[in-house]
Amino acid sequence: MNVEYTGRHYEVTPAIRKEVETGLTKIRKILGDKFETKVILAVEKHRHKAEITISPPNGPLVGLAQAKDMTIAVNEALEHLEKQALKYKTKWEAKKRLARKTEEVKKWNGHETLEPIAATHAAVGLTEKTAVPVAVHRYPAVAKTTEVHLVRSSDAVAIRPMTLEEAIKEAHFRDRDVFVFRDPKGKLLILHRTRDGRMELIEAP
Repeated sequence: MNVEYTGRHYEVTPAIRKEVETGLTKIRKILGDKFETKVILAVEKHRHKAEITISPPNGPLVGLAQAKDMTIAVNEALEHLEKQALKYKTKWEAKKRLARKTEEVKKWNGHETLEPIAATHAAVGLTEKTAVPVAVHRYPAVAKTTEVHLVRSSDAVAIRPMTLEEAIKEAHFRDRDVFVFRDPKGKLLILHRTRDGRMELIEAP
């Protein structure tokens, strides 16, 4: 464990070192051990101050505290640092989940680049002298797509005939983006909530 200690009007004792390293063990369980640690311990006008700084990849994180006793100050600084480490980890994991989700959306929207399987060469022209070489690429017959997971749902289908107003209220009540129903005349209609929040009515043939 690489920890750099600095004492200002204070001699860093083995007991204090042990307190710091015990607290850092908890933080390393949260963030791993890929960070450096700097500890500054100072005494000013009978007040003991502890400043503990760690430097994870997107850091740094700093724990500050002061008390009448250095042990108390160190423990309070470590507690503040531990809370920051938990927030840091939660934020970092949320960013990774968002990045994965964005990548999946890109694939679903057809933005994934298809790599050509092979390239063959052909010549285009009326005669051998005027022919121009052209590279012809072959792509996979079927594009790679994410496997679709289907779940049957009865919440999006109305059991009884209803008017358009009733169907809109029912779709809002069930919190459905798509709602299928029949009007009193038996015609099949579909309500679809667009991305801008508007309700779109689709008449089935």
